Amino acid sequence: MVIFRVTNNINIKTTDGTLVSYFKLKGPSNLINETLYITTYEDFLDLKRVFKNVDEKKYQVKVIEESRVTNNEQFPKELGIVNKNEFNTIVKKRKELITKNSNFSDNLDFISLFLNNKKVNLHEQVSNTLKQDIKIAILGNMGFNIGEMVSSVSALRIFYEQLKKRFSTVKIDIYLNSSENKQFTRDKQIFENQEFVNKVTALSISVKKLCEYDYYIDTSLVTKTAYYEKLNYVDAWLYKLGIDFEKIDDSRKYNSLNLNRYKPSKSLVQKISDIRLKGKVLLYHPFSADANRSIPKEIAINILKKLINKLTDYTIISTLNIDGVKDSAYVDLSSYSKSFLDYAFIISNADKIITVDTATYHISDIFFIPSVVVFTEEKLVNRIKYYENCKAVLVCDKSKNLSLFNFDKNSLVLNRFEAWKDLKVKQIIKLLD
Repeated sequence: MVIFRVTNNINIKTTDGTLVSYFKLKGPSNLINETLYITTYEDFLDLKRVFKNVDEKKYQVKVIEESRVTNNEQFPKELGIVNKNEFNTIVKKRKELITKNSNFSDNLDFISLFLNNKKVNLHEQVSNTLKQDIKIAILGNMGFNIGEMVSSVSALRIFYEQLKKRFSTVKIDIYLNSSENKQFTRDKQIFENQEFVNKVTALSISVKKLCEYDYYIDTSLVTKTAYYEKLNYVDAWLYKLGIDFEKIDDSRKYNSLNLNRYKPSKSLVQKISDIRLKGKVLLYHPFSADANRSIPKEIAINILKKLINKLTDYTIISTLNIDGVKDSAYVDLSSYSKSFLDYAFIISNADKIITVDTATYHISDIFFIPSVVVFTEEKLVNRIKYYENCKAVLVCDKSKNLSLFNFDKNSLVLNRFEAWKDLKVKQIIKLLD
């Protein structure tokens, strides 16, 4: 985490309209201060960029020595893996990432190597607490894409259940990265629709406000750590939270989402109702935000046509706009999927799913929907480790780069899509059955 003050008053509005206000430091002698602020390292970098774009001379951030604040007896205790003096550690270590031949000082993947990753024990951390009612603040995002966040919620639920064995009430508030988070509304929807989460709002948080909590968890740079890269998402967050993931039964590592407070539009409800009247529904999701995980467009269209011909008892739907296919058995729902909850609602109404490596299968696990996931890297298959209703298909890259240089140029790559041509629709359908 980073503790800082600002040189001038400023307001920043999040995508859902939440206003984050920063005020020039008042009463500097009092470090438990409502005008001293705390945020994650990632959000701090975003905030600096925002200030620079507005007026970098007028709006600046001044970092406060962390120990001056955290050593105060009023300051809450950190749970999970602790990174004391994180900002100072990063500043010092960044210098070591600069050599005559290279500069990795701004690369978060390298910076994270210097942070504490040692295993801790949650129960030992809370063992001396006499209170029976506790409040916990989570600082930052538990993951940055939908799949990561949906999985992290599973770990957070287990964390909550473990603490409930020790305390009468456990109140969890989440403060999400917000300074340049264009997906803040989506991220907020994922976490606030969990029964065990009390509140979801925006970073930064004042030092005075954080001191109202008994404990806090700092998520700075977790997604850049070695354990996050190696472990399944759920296990990685359990490890971060101080829970031995190997001692947690696999059956508890399921995903969850509460849609009781969500009200889909009448048009979406009617559209889904009309589709379901025709019979069974299959959701097809061939594209990812990462081009390397997406089925090439022409092959994706060809697969869709084959699915239409072979699965005559299904209506095939998609939340993506797939050009080149017009058939009464295929329905494009991209115009109805306007939010994360719309997306989840549409998925929940499918009988079966075919998808590439996207958030789709993380959500399908919530609703116990049989899914086939097409992966392009063997290590990624680890992500469905606890999903009993998911089957994996691995497409191995057959491309060969003719260039000896470390850059990707399409004209110098052979057989880029050859592996996708070997993807058999019959194999996918057999796995679904």
